Amino acid sequence: QVQLVESGGGMVQAGGSLRLSCAASGSTRSINLIGWYRQAPGKQRELVARMNSDGTTHYADSVKGRFTMSRDNAKNTAYLQMNSLKPEDTAVYYCNAVTMRMYWGQGTQVTVSS
Repeated sequence: QVQLVESGGGMVQAGGSLRLSCAASGSTRSINLIGWYRQAPGKQRELVARMNSDGTTHYADSVKGRFTMSRDNAKNTAYLQMNSLKPEDTAVYYCNAVTMRMYWGQGTQVTVSS
């Protein structure tokens, strides 16, 4: 079992920055893939960024060059640094971890005003 807790969401003006955190607990050594997804009202949940166990990262085209995913293995925490935020980045952001199963956090709201 893996538990995920996101934090760091909030309201920011366009062009601003936020850093999201995802603290993992439980069977963290079993995590093969960790990622960030988001879901805007009326839209499907979409991948934002993901990181393999070897540190390789993949970003959605819409966030490339603006968002950076990182992790601190000692703290069992993944981060999503979001810069140059746009109103279209407004969504609930979810942390996701994959072992033999898939786990989700509860989500954190990010609101970007124009």
